[in-house]
Amino acid sequence: MRNKTAVVIGGGFYGSAIAIHLAQQGWNITLVEKEPVLMSKASYVNQARLHNGCHYPRSFRTAIRSRVNLPHFRDIYGAAVFERFRALYAIASRDSKVSSQHYQRFCRAAQIPLRMARKEDKALFDPRFVEAVYEVDEPAFDATVLRDQLLRQIPNLPITVHYNTSAISVQPASSAKGELVVGLSSGESVPADWVFNCTYAALNHIDGRIDVRRPALRHQIAEIVLIRPPPELQEKAVTMMDGPFFSTMPFPARQLHSLTHVRYTHHMAWLEGGTSSEASPNPLNYLAEYLRSGGGAQGRSRANWMMRDAQRFLPALAKAHIEDSLFEVKTFVAETEVDDARPIYFHQDETMPQLISILGSKIDNVFDILTYVDSAVGLN
Repeated sequence: MRNKTAVVIGGGFYGSAIAIHLAQQGWNITLVEKEPVLMSKASYVNQARLHNGCHYPRSFRTAIRSRVNLPHFRDIYGAAVFERFRALYAIASRDSKVSSQHYQRFCRAAQIPLRMARKEDKALFDPRFVEAVYEVDEPAFDATVLRDQLLRQIPNLPITVHYNTSAISVQPASSAKGELVVGLSSGESVPADWVFNCTYAALNHIDGRIDVRRPALRHQIAEIVLIRPPPELQEKAVTMMDGPFFSTMPFPARQLHSLTHVRYTHHMAWLEGGTSSEASPNPLNYLAEYLRSGGGAQGRSRANWMMRDAQRFLPALAKAHIEDSLFEVKTFVAETEVDDARPIYFHQDETMPQLISILGSKIDNVFDILTYVDSAVGLN
């Protein structure tokens, strides 16, 4: 009996992990990535935060899944885990959606270790604007180390990688084998038993069909500012909870810190999905045009706005130096924006059930995704 086959579209962390997971079960895998390297887009351009549940007091389920998955991530991808800093969560005294009492109750219920911040850490904050400061256990990850680990595994497995290649169509095969055929921008056609669409922002743009129901997605053009922090913030991460505030934490892949702000990081947003007689523009084209029309990343950057507002709470940021801005399209299921939940979107196509679209927003959700994949293809 021949080995099962799959095409995985999208060589970010989720797509690469699914390809490796199925290949380890004896499947023959084709991995299609439009960039010249793996993990160069959303898997790289993010806060590099490994969640331990601390970030989700308004979504208990998301918090619990983060708590469960983090130890597994440490076990399997430990070399990429960066923990040489103290993670501080601060509660704003005004405009916060949670109080210190609420946050403490949430952490107790979710069994998240929570400690009062050290005296020297608490002194970094302006007491006029900050109600409480806590220390938590929440690491970062180095995207380049994570990618290197995947790249070391792939040559030893039955995985063929197509770089600089996009999927332009997915359709049933003309044979009676029940396969799908993926048309590639290179002109090749690849048959497979299963197709996994892990293209994140381009989730609705890989099969060439119109007049089909699409997931309702919310896209945001997001800016991750990279800063060189002053010495007193060098080995610290700070997250202001829970409202129109900011976060700064190590970005190990560049040996800098990221700076994001709820109000200023997201430059523009739009909804996509449903049934349409016309194909929607690819969100990645939106990003390219937005940067081009604004003079590039430097012209569009809101880094100074983020810095000025964050300094109200954390005055030492005034001594930080802005180094760079990274832009990417951030995508999530539209219905989750109210409670800040970040569930995994796992969808089997109505007309081609072997085509599965997957969307998740957190690196450490990968183990839940692999469980869903195993269930769908009959591996458990």
